[in-house]
Amino acid sequence: MLLSATSPGRTRRETSQRPIAFVGGKGGVGKTTVSAALAVREAEAGRRTLLVSTDPAHSTGDLFGVRLGGAPTAVTSHLDVVEIDAEAQADAYIEAVRTDAHRLVAPAVRDTVDRHLDLARRGAGTLESALVDRLADLLALHPDPYERVVVDTAPTGHTLRLLAMPELVTGWIEGLVRQREKVQGVDRMLRNLAGDEPNELDPVLERLHAQRRRLAELRTRLTDDAVFHAVLIPERLPIEETVRALPAFEEAGLEVGMVVVNRVLPDDADGDFLADRRDQQASYLVEIRDRLPRRHLVEVAQQRRDVTSTDGLAAIVRQLVAADGIRR
Repeated sequence: MLLSATSPGRTRRETSQRPIAFVGGKGGVGKTTVSAALAVREAEAGRRTLLVSTDPAHSTGDLFGVRLGGAPTAVTSHLDVVEIDAEAQADAYIEAVRTDAHRLVAPAVRDTVDRHLDLARRGAGTLESALVDRLADLLALHPDPYERVVVDTAPTGHTLRLLAMPELVTGWIEGLVRQREKVQGVDRMLRNLAGDEPNELDPVLERLHAQRRRLAELRTRLTDDAVFHAVLIPERLPIEETVRALPAFEEAGLEVGMVVVNRVLPDDADGDFLADRRDQQASYLVEIRDRLPRRHLVEVAQQRRDVTSTDGLAAIVRQLVAADGIRR
């Protein structure tokens, strides 16, 4: 059920047409179910769709009843699903850097290089950086072969860090590039004085430049092509987190689309206990409207049973389609 018709910045129709959708919120509010429902809706409309899970607690494969990996897996004729393994991505990146470094340093110092790389593998930000790197690869698959990409993200704080990574890593890479170019300049001068032939292209510098270009492209995709849909449930802590988080997503340059209020008890749920829960929910729903007055709010009713398969997604898909602004 539609609660509020206005979304700041762009019209709802403009926001709904964005081809890349991120879905996030506090842990346990049903992000994976809503992400899957959105992806199924796109696929049922005949659009080639990719559903990406970046949440370390992967459950998307369980929902579709398939075993997922790092490469897209077809689950229907128009829907592929992939789970990003950040640890595997980080390992692969560290090994690629190790190979380049071993080509450039003397054998005597390779053990030291290896120790530094092993420490970097366990360092703060390494997994997020690897996740961003793989996400850039997957988003580049739009518009060919995928017309739509839906990203099921980790809990809110992790998602905000993830969105900040392109700027953070770009600044770090630019510093490394400057340092590397200085070293390369000194090395070139010494070789010229010695009369040596110039060396081959520096693979480390080339990798840094390539990574900087990739991150710049990712930042542009997030700003121009992506929308963030927030998911919450009508309870105190998710409300507080969502109210704080939405401005942060907009400050990060991401357009905010729907706010999906999930697991709303239907009016015909009976019994005194459920009546008390409904009364509390009603007050929270009023508060959500009051505190998010310009957001595109959409209610999704609590299902009778857990959503554990694609069959269970059908009712949620119908509710999202019925909300004004969802692509038809």
